[in-house]
Amino acid sequence: MSMTSHLEELRKKHERLSKQVEDAERSPGIDGLEVSGLKKQKLMIKEQITRLSHEL
Repeated sequence: MSMTSHLEELRKKHERLSKQVEDAERSPGIDGLEVSGLKKQKLMIKEQITRLSHEL
């Protein structure tokens, strides 16, 4: 897998997580820990994207 396609996949995953966080925050019965976990995943992916983008 090329670096560009890997970055694109990471961006798509980040976008999906963003949507999940938004949906979870709107749900009254959602656990705060679940939202926190999604946000942590999203942040880790964003950091990967940033790091890999600088390597190009």
